[in-house]
Amino acid sequence: MGQKKGEPGASEAARPISLKLAVEVLRGVAQVDFMPSAVCGLFFVAALFAAGWRYGVYGLLGSAVGTAVAYGLRLARDAVEAGLHGYNGCLVALGCAVFLGPDHPATVAAAVLGAVVAVVVTAGLGAVLDSWKLPALTAPFCLVATATTAAAPGFRHLWHGAGAPTALAGPAAGPTGLTWDQLWHGFFANIGQIFFMPQWYVGLLFLAGIFAASRPAGLLACAGSATGLLTAWALGAPADAVGQGLLGYSGVLVAMALCGVFVAPGGWSAAYAVLGAAAATVLTPALAAATAPFGGHAFTWPFVLTTMLFLAAVPAIPRLRRV
Repeated sequence: MGQKKGEPGASEAARPISLKLAVEVLRGVAQVDFMPSAVCGLFFVAALFAAGWRYGVYGLLGSAVGTAVAYGLRLARDAVEAGLHGYNGCLVALGCAVFLGPDHPATVAAAVLGAVVAVVVTAGLGAVLDSWKLPALTAPFCLVATATTAAAPGFRHLWHGAGAPTALAGPAAGPTGLTWDQLWHGFFANIGQIFFMPQWYVGLLFLAGIFAASRPAGLLACAGSATGLLTAWALGAPADAVGQGLLGYSGVLVAMALCGVFVAPGGWSAAYAVLGAAAATVLTPALAAATAPFGGHAFTWPFVLTTMLFLAAVPAIPRLRRV
């Protein structure tokens, strides 16, 4: 999602083409969490298959399509090799599987088409945002996924819901006191929900993959998840939603982005990252309410908007420095 450094050691040129492509597809999956690591990608794919084999297939399909299209369009080779054109496709395909149903041929078609469009949107946003020195992050995925879920009810082969998705946002309901199970489940679910997976063991596998690629990144993912949990609990979010990771997932990405990925690591940037993670947690139900008329899916918009605004502020803050 932002890093171009590849795997250490083996020469890219010496690898067979099939192995090289497999590595790049795995990196595309891992770049959802900023990790340009095929080893991390293996953990992530294992996590998706643990959630359901269809999700593993869709995640690999989206990354593979995005990578292949980027090669076909002759986009910057170093970015393609680092997986930077695979992660949005991975998320688009997974979103189609989760929200449209994985067993329908139309869902597969939407996933492939969406992954293709995400590559073009990534290139376009990159060109626009480059003048501000801001990364596209998962904005291409968010744009494609929001358009897809909003349009789906208009296509009978895509929409398989029981009724119209239109709904008005209502006040939070249900108990707010977290049980021990909800607390530790929510900690791992925050990490899993980046890929729409609420199972704690799936989140644990994702976290293991991050630690396998980078220990500091793993610690920041933990800090972001803990911040999301504490912020949601302190503000009285329903305990069930907190336990399913529905509020804290963007905080995980924000914490990683603002300390180490785009901002030089240090004490001040760590505090800045925690502040950003808390802000993204508050923004999540606001964006869910804004998108309520077509399903209420915030996707990773809270992460995208919070990170871009916080990164734009960095040059004005002497204590912080962009990487």
